[in-house]
Amino acid sequence: MPELAIETTGLVKSFGKTVAVDGIDLSIARGGVHAVLGPNGAGKTTTIRILSTLMPPDAGSARVLGRDVVTDATQVRRRVSLTGQFASVDEDLTGSENLRLIGRLFGYTGTRARQRAAELLEAFNLSDVADRQVKKYSGGMRRRLDIAASITVTPELLFLDEPTTGLDPRSRGEVWDIVRAMVTSGTTVLLTTQYLEEADQLADRISVIDHGKVVAGGTSTELKTSIGTATLNVRLQHPDDHTRATNTLSRVLTADARTGDDLGTVTATIDDPSRVGYALTALHEAGVMVSQVTLGQPSLDEVFLAITGHKTETDAEVAA
Repeated sequence: MPELAIETTGLVKSFGKTVAVDGIDLSIARGGVHAVLGPNGAGKTTTIRILSTLMPPDAGSARVLGRDVVTDATQVRRRVSLTGQFASVDEDLTGSENLRLIGRLFGYTGTRARQRAAELLEAFNLSDVADRQVKKYSGGMRRRLDIAASITVTPELLFLDEPTTGLDPRSRGEVWDIVRAMVTSGTTVLLTTQYLEEADQLADRISVIDHGKVVAGGTSTELKTSIGTATLNVRLQHPDDHTRATNTLSRVLTADARTGDDLGTVTATIDDPSRVGYALTALHEAGVMVSQVTLGQPSLDEVFLAITGHKTETDAEVAA
């Protein structure tokens, strides 16, 4: 059996009375991107801190690249890298100075550190701002520099903890391109995110975490199929009809129907698309006027809502 990149059993971590990680089991193969998806407070960052040896677990075990994160922490650190939620570079230094400094800390000679800094600045499209102080960088530039710093020495495993939080769509896309390039070069990436689109775009496999537990896992397609083969979206002419529409669809489709954020839409995940006609007839008979109907594959947003009962952005617990 090939060596796993990450293997955890019964991982537990608490902060006072708050249980941040509550018995997490993970088995992550080498290669590609594995996303850990969950809301704020779900336990994603705490799990990353344990796996990267920044804090010990209270119970359970974890092995990273075949090494125990507690008893063989030094060997784990030599083979992995971590980019946290916030930039770790020095804002008073230039981009080039930051990368050269990190190169020297890794043991490079002055010449090799300059060469590596130039290579990374070019690869991350930062050569034009190499001599500019980082505090004058845009958010996207800082994030790219932070990731560049993480791979000064190419790691076997890279932890990316919510790498695109707060970035605009263009900068987010640039970070996604960087992640794909690293995977192509052979680095395994463990990505934590609360952005469903990010997990859908990048991840080969996804673990859904909520309240410190793994509640589902699989490929994006497998997760979507697990809650139904299709999603019916109905836009109502009169938003006040949302309760009647939800009850009608739930009854006819024998599926949980729910209202959208604006109460003007109702969504139901179904296994038998042939019943859509019956559902629309039932809405008409109930006096519910419909302005638009679409039928498509469930989204990860709908998967998360179906599994946990809430959206990724709605939970905000402390410490995790």
